[in-house]
Amino acid sequence: MTAHGLVGIADAGAFLARLTRLDPAAPVRLRATEGGRTALWARLPWEVLVTRLVAGAGPRDATVSAAELLSVLAAGGSDLPALRDEQWRWPLPPASAQTVESISGAELAGLAAAAASTLREVASGALGDRAIGQRAVRDALLDHVALTVTPSSGEPVEVSQRLVQAISRMGFLGPDGVDAPETRVRTAGKWVGLSAPYGVAWLQKVGKLTVMPIGVHPFG
Repeated sequence: MTAHGLVGIADAGAFLARLTRLDPAAPVRLRATEGGRTALWARLPWEVLVTRLVAGAGPRDATVSAAELLSVLAAGGSDLPALRDEQWRWPLPPASAQTVESISGAELAGLAAAAASTLREVASGALGDRAIGQRAVRDALLDHVALTVTPSSGEPVEVSQRLVQAISRMGFLGPDGVDAPETRVRTAGKWVGLSAPYGVAWLQKVGKLTVMPIGVHPFG
C-alpha cells in the first residue's frame, strides 16, 4: 500500500470534512509540491475548483475518494485509499498567477452571507414546487458578479458569487468573528481566483461564442 504522506492532518481533515458535506462522492486530488507539502484539489458542485496546501510530502499526483481519505485520517491511518484517477476530469489553473487586488475578509463574508440567505430561501421552497424555477434562481445567484476589480492596467476582473461561496463554504476565510488577512483576487490565463487565508478557489472564465449568419460564415 502507498502511504498518503500527509502530516497536516487537522488541515487536511478540515478541507475534506467541508468538501464531503457539500459532495459526499467528491474525489480529491493530491499533488506533492515544493517544501514538503501537498496540494489538495477538489471540484465543488457549482463548478469551482478549490485547493489547500497541507504539511507532508504526499504522492506525486493521485486522486482518491475524499470520504475514504477522511476516514483514513480520522482513524489515524497512513495508507492512501484506492486510486480513482479516472474520476478527475478537470484542468487545473496555470501555476503562474498575478494578484490584481486585495479584498477584506469582512467584505467577502458579508457578500457570501447575503447570497447564502437568498439561496436558503430558494431551497426552502420560496418558489413553491417549481423545482426548475428554483434551480434557475440558484444558478442566477451563483453567476451574479459579486464584485469587480479594476487593475492599474488591463481589463476589469469580475469575481463571480460562485467564487465567494466557495471560499466561504470551505472555511477559507477563517473562523467567524476573527480578523483575517485580506483575500487576494488573482488571475491566471482564463482563470480568476480568490486566494484566502486558508485556501484558494478558482473559476475558469467561459469564452463567449460569436454567432454568425450562415450566409457569411467563413466556412460556408
